[in-house]
Amino acid sequence: MGLNISVAMCTFNGMRHLGSQLESIAKQTRHPDELVVCDDGSSDSSAESVRGFARSVPFPTRLLVNDATLGSTKNFETAISSCRGDIIALSDQDDVWLGHKLECIERSFSRSTKIVAAFSDGELIDDDSRSLGASLWQSFSFTRREQRQFAEGHALDVLVRHPVVTGATLAFRREYLDQLAPIPVRHIHDRWISFLLAARGQFEVIPEPLIRYRQHPSQQMGPGPLSLRGQAERAMNTTATFYLEEIERFRDLKEKLEKNYAFFPQAAYAQELIEKKISHLEHRAGLPRSCVQRIPRVLQEILNGGYKRYSAGWKSVVKDLAICGSLT
Repeated sequence: MGLNISVAMCTFNGMRHLGSQLESIAKQTRHPDELVVCDDGSSDSSAESVRGFARSVPFPTRLLVNDATLGSTKNFETAISSCRGDIIALSDQDDVWLGHKLECIERSFSRSTKIVAAFSDGELIDDDSRSLGASLWQSFSFTRREQRQFAEGHALDVLVRHPVVTGATLAFRREYLDQLAPIPVRHIHDRWISFLLAARGQFEVIPEPLIRYRQHPSQQMGPGPLSLRGQAERAMNTTATFYLEEIERFRDLKEKLEKNYAFFPQAAYAQELIEKKISHLEHRAGLPRSCVQRIPRVLQEILNGGYKRYSAGWKSVVKDLAICGSLT
């Protein structure tokens, strides 16, 4: 008996690209058994577009409209919780799926019941759907070595260092939903889900791009140009704040693992990694402003292996030293 696949999509004022994404789902060689769309109170015609789409496709499409805006994380949680299929595939509102995406996902999960989740690479496109000549995995340095680690069952060692699972490419077994929810508001849903599932079982790593992932133009905001010293001061303050926020997010994961310890076979190892990650983040957040004092602290963490295991290696070392260098 085959697997039922639900697609969980979230929308919010997405009319510019929503039609293309819905069309790409309708053209799948293997249709979803249901599409669940959760709209976060759009002021455009996103919801009406989904209603029209539902009348034109051969698979059930359910639209949920939030009474109040929940934000991306809780909106995805609502959509995921409303799915009924054996497998839940996540979808953004503005990408384009390749035609065999769901077929490939079904094949991945059918290989073994030990596969708890699957994710793929994606081709980067711009706001006008033009290729950017790069892939998702290239954009955040998901190396071949890390891909092998995932495939060999060592996903936690990668995810404690940096997030590499993009929600728009992720699918997982619905049976694990109760142990994943609720997702804290301060977390990004795909980071939360992928880390916990890595403590549960095996990921299927699909190296081919199965979506065209849209990158929107970024807009810089702020009070205006700063001096080099001012830029360094702001970078240092922002960086320290980020590390402290990361510490709280990892503490949330540790608490979740403790509450559901029996469900996660790798809970003990995950908690050990989290403790070491937090220690590393505390070290980086507490680095002194003075280069004279900072350099030996950075060198000590290099020798401890913290930058290699829990950050981006020499890139992170350079970043920590460059900030203080800009202040001298």
